[in-house]
Amino acid sequence: MARKPRVHLPGGYYHVMMRGNGGSDIFFSDADRTRFLLLIQEGIERYGHRVHAFCLMRNHVHLLIQVGAAPLSKIIQNLGFRYTRYVNRQRNAVGHLFQGRYKAILIDADCYLLELARYIHLNPVRAGICKAIDTYTWSSHPAYMGDVRIPWLHRQEILARFSSDESKARKLFRSFTCQGMGEPKRKEFHTGSHLGQILGDDHFAERALGASGQCGMSKPPILKTIIEAVCNAYAIDVSALYERGKGKERSEACAMTAWIIQGLEGVTLTSLAKEIGRELSSLSQAAGRLRKRMAESKSLREKAEKIVAAIKTPKCQA
Repeated sequence: MARKPRVHLPGGYYHVMMRGNGGSDIFFSDADRTRFLLLIQEGIERYGHRVHAFCLMRNHVHLLIQVGAAPLSKIIQNLGFRYTRYVNRQRNAVGHLFQGRYKAILIDADCYLLELARYIHLNPVRAGICKAIDTYTWSSHPAYMGDVRIPWLHRQEILARFSSDESKARKLFRSFTCQGMGEPKRKEFHTGSHLGQILGDDHFAERALGASGQCGMSKPPILKTIIEAVCNAYAIDVSALYERGKGKERSEACAMTAWIIQGLEGVTLTSLAKEIGRELSSLSQAAGRLRKRMAESKSLREKAEKIVAAIKTPKCQA
């Protein structure tokens, strides 16, 4: 049976769960946990999403992620691949570290954002690892309390729902979190209420499915369509992307194509490398350099947004 396609809602909030293969450990030291958090930070810089909460357990991870344009699958696959590679190198091992497909539930933030953050922070208490959330180091709770600083953690939205005064907001958030100490496992945060992927009422589910294109399920853009859109934007012939040699427009167009592909489902950087005869590593590096330039150039960001808009699959018609 074919797997259900992921529901991609730009700006959507997801409860992501990554588990060790067969229930095995995924963290073997504090250094491993530190590396995992560093990879999260690098992923944020690359894909532009937000992480509102996290909890690293011995054999699984909980994340509260708000995606941007890049689909969640790209974000988590990159994180899982890079961390697995790190662990295998450290332990001189091979094979899978994580259990199959990660689990992700798209939530209606208006109804569940605060409860999900509380649920994630209380994981160590429910597991009997600690009696109080303040004593567990490897979650975002200490950062919410101001005990540690995690620059990439986006705390503002959740704290702002309690008070505009940060000190007061922290106290209220802690009180709110502690009120859930006795609650059992919340199955809805693991199974959703629609298709096993969405947690919200019917209206929210319909809006999410419509925005993700799943009432028409059009195919993802093919590689040549992306290349044509980029070349049109740069006013160069498509053949230029296949040619070797220098040239600012050609080089930037190639980097832009690689950057766009990194944020789309249904197409890979490997397929681009094979198509235009380039090294995969050089395309990845070019996309990374372009990403840094885009952070400082509004005109470059706008150009990228126009290209992405031109190649995106059409949404469902009402």
